Amino acid sequence: MTRASINRSLASGRWATVKPAYVAALLVAVGAVAAVLLSQSGQQLANTVDASHASGRSADSSTGHATGPVTGGQTGSPAPRQLSLQQLAGQRIVYAYAGLEPPASLLAAIRAGEAGGVIFFGNNISSPRQLRAVIGELQRASLASPVHTRLLMLTDQEGGLIRRLPGAPTLSEQQIGRLANGTTAARAAGNGAGQNLRAAGVNVNLAPVLDVYRQRGNFIDQYQRSYSNDPARVAALGAAFVAAEQRTGVAATGKHFPGLGSASRSQDTDARAVALRLPLATLRGVDEAPYRRAIAAGLKLVMTSWAIYPALDPRLPAGLSAAVIQRELRGGLGFRGVTITDAIDAGSLTPFGTLSRRAVLAASAGADLILCAEPDPSNNTPTEGATAMRAIASAIAHRQVNLSAAQRAAARILALRADP
Repeated sequence: MTRASINRSLASGRWATVKPAYVAALLVAVGAVAAVLLSQSGQQLANTVDASHASGRSADSSTGHATGPVTGGQTGSPAPRQLSLQQLAGQRIVYAYAGLEPPASLLAAIRAGEAGGVIFFGNNISSPRQLRAVIGELQRASLASPVHTRLLMLTDQEGGLIRRLPGAPTLSEQQIGRLANGTTAARAAGNGAGQNLRAAGVNVNLAPVLDVYRQRGNFIDQYQRSYSNDPARVAALGAAFVAAEQRTGVAATGKHFPGLGSASRSQDTDARAVALRLPLATLRGVDEAPYRRAIAAGLKLVMTSWAIYPALDPRLPAGLSAAVIQRELRGGLGFRGVTITDAIDAGSLTPFGTLSRRAVLAASAGADLILCAEPDPSNNTPTEGATAMRAIASAIAHRQVNLSAAQRAAARILALRADP
């Protein structure tokens, strides 16, 4: 989420604080037939992709054993090797849609076991009660799927201007960072965000921002999204937020790795390609410092940025770069949790081809979750997620994405789904 989408959200009032009364949206019951779970053995991977997509069947890609129908509640998810290639790819997809009611196509993808999560923007929410009803519908569909595990339900509840739901946390990161008792305030913000989101059924918060801003009013500071220009203070406050929020049962996400704190006001990755030419020592000593502390506090997700960091990878944005995700984040910082991209349709990714190609590049680089959303939330559609899912499944079938790596990514995601 960057400048263009923030401006649109502020203009439309989607981040306004709580109104006197809420209008509950009507919950539309959408019926669908559960996917048939039979598959033939001995087929090649490419045939498995085509057959399972055409018929909605689910099979163990290694053994060919059918997974069996779901008749009750959550009974534990299947092992990644038991998933069809489209289900395996689908675990990586975070879907988005426009409006208050989830489209039938999204519910169908969830019932087929081809979804990892759903993100909610301002135009998806009229009140906490309405959001909880929608999430209930989506979770019931997921529990009835071959994966029969609850989905990840994501939103941005950073605090201050950046809130999808009214209420806590009311203070922005900038305001917290200026307080003498900032650690206490950050802890209260994390707890408040978690309690607020959990009451609405959300189990993943795309917060806190761990960027260390350099100049007042720059790209990240202009919306009060950075705690401080001191990496040690950002680290302390970010870790306090993470620990407090995750104690409520809502997973926290540190963003935007390795850092957007040096981006100028005009360096908007939603709109155009951005290169942040920082020395490697600065990246590691300043921008990555808050992540070390947050990881030590148990941080469950990390969102990568769409900027290019020539000191780490001269060609690819962080979210498409194995050097950034695998070598720097996992190898250097020891992160073992779930990685997630920023919105896959950001303008900075235009040079990297179609949505399908971007999704495959991200998956190949080690991005666990692909956030299939537009910079303008009013343009969101589940078609983007379905396109990305099919592209990744095909890439696995044709060995463009490593099968074992895909299974490990799915295992991390399924573990988070079971215990956010």
